Amino acid sequence: SHEIRTPMNAIIGFTDVLLRRDDLNHFQRNNLTHIATSAKHLLQIINDILDISKIESGKFELSPVEFRLSALIDHLRSLLNESLRTKGLSLTIDVDHLPELFLGDVTRLKQMLLNYLSNAIKFTERGCIRLGASILEESEDECWVRFEVEDTGIGLNEEQQSRLFTAFEQADSSTVRRYGGTGLGLAITRHLAQLMGGDTGVTSQPGKGSLFWFSVRLGNVTSKVPIPIETKVVEPHQGRTLQDYAGARLLIAEDDDFNRMVVMQQLEDTGLVLEYAENGKIAVDMAQSQHYDLLLMDMQMPEMGGIEATHLIRQLPGYQSTPIIAMTANAFAEDKQACIDAGMNEHLGKPVVFNQLTATLLRWLERAKV
Repeated sequence: SHEIRTPMNAIIGFTDVLLRRDDLNHFQRNNLTHIATSAKHLLQIINDILDISKIESGKFELSPVEFRLSALIDHLRSLLNESLRTKGLSLTIDVDHLPELFLGDVTRLKQMLLNYLSNAIKFTERGCIRLGASILEESEDECWVRFEVEDTGIGLNEEQQSRLFTAFEQADSSTVRRYGGTGLGLAITRHLAQLMGGDTGVTSQPGKGSLFWFSVRLGNVTSKVPIPIETKVVEPHQGRTLQDYAGARLLIAEDDDFNRMVVMQQLEDTGLVLEYAENGKIAVDMAQSQHYDLLLMDMQMPEMGGIEATHLIRQLPGYQSTPIIAMTANAFAEDKQACIDAGMNEHLGKPVVFNQLTATLLRWLERAKV
């Protein structure tokens, strides 16, 4: 994961930097947009391959948290709105009759629903998409929930349906040529559903659309004691930019030359004071000699990694509450948790684009009252 994502960060990062220039002609902007789109597509393929390999090797673990169903649905809407608008499709949501609070791996649940919904949009030229859910069984501690996504798209015959949930399989070769994809998304969804105590399936007719479903067992949050649900991040004041924090000192611990250059170019016009450490040991030494307002920390570096460096920096005078943000190609759930356990405030998985980096820095610089 780390060795693949590190060069992808440079490809996507430098393309993002160039696309923000004002002096590009149409030919240059068009080609850069194609590069960015292709790089993001490649990254999705990489993520799918890493997921399926981890699942099949038995090393995949779920990370259940308490979550709000309405927040999950709102996030899905925001991710899909542009695709729906471009194709002129409507999306109907029918989940209001379900409980609001659940316990489960919301990240993977979002991945499964996004896979179904994205496929529905991809294979539907006109009409509508419907996302529905129902409770199959319920006890005091657990809900067995079925989610389904129905479309008015091209549909599938029985032979095509029989091959769908197998890794690297598509309905047929013409599907690959016309729509792209690796055939991994549905296989991953089936594996995830089974890990969550459920299964997947499809009913479809050629030319009449499809209905894809999966079932999962989610924790039933029945306690009457107030529950802290996904602590809301305090966003920076409206209209704030990084230029408002000009002069703030940032230490970037990163061993890869290209990735240091990407960050430098992304932030060069902000007025932030940027200093770099090639490994965790140097970062600790620099933090001892002067104070920084925020640190960006890679996890995997020579001599000393970001986890150990963060432990040591947190023990230095004045660094107990300084924002330390992981910016790393180690992007699995356990990597994120390791960063938080070490005392970091947030995890940014590479590749990191300008808008994502800016929003994160604004949020934490605002909190630090720089």
